[in-house]
Amino acid sequence: MKFNTKVIHGGQHHEPATGAVNVPVFLTSTFAQKSPGQLISGYEYSRGANPTRQALEDSLASIENGARGLAFGSGLAAIDCVLKLLNPGDEVIAVDDLYGGSYRMFTRLFEKYQLKFTFIGFDNVEELESVITDKTKLIWLETPTNPLMKLVDIKMVADAVKGKDILVAVDNTFATPYIQKPLDLGADIVMHSATKYLGGHSDVIAGALIAKDAELGEKLHFIQFASGGILGPHDSYLVLRGIKTLALRMQRHSDNGFEIAKYLENHSLVEKIYYPGLSSHPQYDLATRQMTEFGGMVSFTFKSGKKDDAIKFLENIKVFTLAESLGGVESLANLPAMMTHASIPEDKRAVLGITDDLVRLSVGIEDAEDLIADLEQAFNSIND
Repeated sequence: MKFNTKVIHGGQHHEPATGAVNVPVFLTSTFAQKSPGQLISGYEYSRGANPTRQALEDSLASIENGARGLAFGSGLAAIDCVLKLLNPGDEVIAVDDLYGGSYRMFTRLFEKYQLKFTFIGFDNVEELESVITDKTKLIWLETPTNPLMKLVDIKMVADAVKGKDILVAVDNTFATPYIQKPLDLGADIVMHSATKYLGGHSDVIAGALIAKDAELGEKLHFIQFASGGILGPHDSYLVLRGIKTLALRMQRHSDNGFEIAKYLENHSLVEKIYYPGLSSHPQYDLATRQMTEFGGMVSFTFKSGKKDDAIKFLENIKVFTLAESLGGVESLANLPAMMTHASIPEDKRAVLGITDDLVRLSVGIEDAEDLIADLEQAFNSIND
């Protein structure tokens, strides 16, 4: 199947008892057995498996070209599951421009269990090879990164650790499998905050993992079952419904994102624009090789460098909504230094380039002309 067909039919089957085209929401915690240990339908207890969640997990595996999909109560619950593959003393190499929640989990939770985290830019293979040790067991990537839209060459990383006992995991939330397929590029695990583009409607909190091979998928499923961070059946239904329109939405997000990025690139009040689809992006060539589109996430800073200008701009947007999160059909805007990335220490934010005037836009699927008009009036408010 090609992608537009996969998001609707991939891994899916009509409900066998009634022929229902859409999978029902199986609101049950447990399932009747014929005899002790003899299951009627293969289902025993919904923490281990639930038909609605199973349908979502099969869809996830299909759209990412993986062997096993798993659905969690949040993206962070999915990351937690991956880290529980590791043992005390193991080392993780992670991209430095990291979602604040991931950074918080790594440094404030898992470091106290004797996992060591090293944060690098992944600008070249030499930088990566210089920090790999015999204790390195996991490489954690975001590409594009949040919020500076840096790219990591997934194939370069996978090739660099081939033959070593090191897993490569990629947070594919910003790109989605419509734009980028990390498993095809050599990664072992893909993670999504399914709250974002997969769900697509800002109405559910969910996470996802997709494993490249069945053995790894079974290890992750055991941790999911034993730890209990599963996604409930109704939320599973919402994410599965969102996936059915993923291709349509992502194309519109990407088209609008590109229009907004071009507008910002030429605005007199804008200093830097972060969007991989612009030829001015330092990794534009990598973007054209690794991604089929460039997505709807755009970040920028002000020529004044003033946080007050960014705050006034955000206080005056009308079509965009000032809110955390991203990936919904509606356009959102936030100030990472005070919102999504406030958990990252100020000095580290400064080193990374997450300045106090950096604004991150999640460009929705509205008419681009209306979005640009909204940004323009918000810019004009700064000079009022």
